Amino acid sequence: MNDAVDNILDTKGLLCPEPVMLLHQAVKKMAAGGVIEVQATDPSTARDIPKFCLFLGHELLANKETDGVYYYTIRLAQR
Repeated sequence: MNDAVDNILDTKGLLCPEPVMLLHQAVKKMAAGGVIEVQATDPSTARDIPKFCLFLGHELLANKETDGVYYYTIRLAQR
C-alpha cells in the first residue's frame, strides 16, 4: 500500500471543533482511499480525530506529537 499523502490540512492555531469540521470538509473533496495529513495544535484533537476516523470508517495510519504540533495521517474509507 502506498501511504503517500495526497493532501495536507493545516489547522494549527484553531480550537475545537474547527479542526474536525475542516477535516470533514476536506474529506468530502477527496477520493476514497486518499491519504490526508492533519496538522493541529489543539490537544483535544488527540481525542477527536481518532474518534472521527472510527465513526466514519477512516483508517488512522499514524499520529504523533512534536513540539506541540499533532500530526495525523488518515486513509479515507472506501465509499
